[in-house]
Amino acid sequence: MEADFIAAIQELIKETARDESANLRLAAEIVAKALDQDRLIHLFGTGHSRLLAEEGFFRAGGLACINPVVIHELSLLMDPLLATAAERDVTVAARVFTRYRISPGDVMIVFSNSGVNAVPVEVARGARLLGAHVIAVASRRYMSQASSNHPDGLKLGDLADVLIDNHGVPGDAVLQIPGLPTRVGPASTIVGALILHAVLAGAVSRSVARGIAPPVYMSSKLPGADEHNAAIAARYRHRVAALEPTARG
Repeated sequence: MEADFIAAIQELIKETARDESANLRLAAEIVAKALDQDRLIHLFGTGHSRLLAEEGFFRAGGLACINPVVIHELSLLMDPLLATAAERDVTVAARVFTRYRISPGDVMIVFSNSGVNAVPVEVARGARLLGAHVIAVASRRYMSQASSNHPDGLKLGDLADVLIDNHGVPGDAVLQIPGLPTRVGPASTIVGALILHAVLAGAVSRSVARGIAPPVYMSSKLPGADEHNAAIAARYRHRVAALEPTARG
């Protein structure tokens, strides 16, 4: 069964690479243009998609202009049942825009496997209204089968400049074990992380080709990394909320 799970993940990655190449390129170019203008790349998700907002932050080989948008009321570690209810409450999205600075030309990448919860949808809409570009990562199949709980009936795909399909199955879990009625083996965060880093790597390569060197962190274990990372973090200390403790959500 261990090999079955790995095989299922490999198939999802294969499908993503094959079918999403155009969307990955489009997303990478959107992010690259933001990098060229020294804009911020905001990452947002609820539930376990929140992990992807943190995945891109302060990462070896990652961009310093990543701003993880984290609302503690939506954290599963605070209270998973309340957090699950909160992600369906459209009013919670307003807290994103009171706690985080989102400006024209920025990019908001929203992760939502189902693509139908009210808060991710409303964050995408609010970011668009503020002039940010919106990239969505979701399962098209899941989104097509699930009902929106946004009050206007919107789904994440309705608000994205580009939607990247993670090719996940409805319910996320990819394995059916005989004798167990519930499927196991969630896949969305694995494929989501792959999509995120593919887009960011593609964006950096495009900016470098245009003569711009985006700010990239080094592993703290490498020689000179502490000085390098401190210098570029200082550039964003008053723009990236997680680098500015008083502004955290």
